[in-house]
Amino acid sequence: MTTATLNPSVETLKARFGSDVRRASTSCGDTIMHVARGKAHEILAWLKHDPVERYDYLTDITAVEYRDRELPIEVVYQLRSLERKLDLRLKVELPKDRPLEVDTITDLWKGANWLEREVWDMFGIRFAGHPDLRRILLPEWWEGHPLRKDYPVTGRGEHERVVEESLRPIDAD
Repeated sequence: MTTATLNPSVETLKARFGSDVRRASTSCGDTIMHVARGKAHEILAWLKHDPVERYDYLTDITAVEYRDRELPIEVVYQLRSLERKLDLRLKVELPKDRPLEVDTITDLWKGANWLEREVWDMFGIRFAGHPDLRRILLPEWWEGHPLRKDYPVTGRGEHERVVEESLRPIDAD
């Protein structure tokens, strides 16, 4: 990865938020910025509402877990400024030994509601202040978060229960 030079927002963010912008880089033409967990909401709000920046479209929220890092889990926000035709990826690193939690951004983008629920469902990352944080892809009885590295490859026996439920007649309850 190289120092980010493609997106003009990099220097603006560094000047405004200082050490809360941990590092910036580019990869395959994409600008990536790592920001402090406690400042992520404030930075995202500023990027959306600043009259120059105008990142008005949240295209995605996801997460990644790496095995060999000191801070192995990242929450990834993908933003787009429709007017400026610029993309920006913000990442927040989380330690595995503390509660996996960041602030919700549903107050900034309504579409974050389902995206945050998906990240919760698949990775177990909580979004503090989320209005309805519950499973969205898996049944409520499901234990664990299947995209975490510690989740067994063969599952925990859920397959049998899913098959059993799918074979049950609809009006059996």
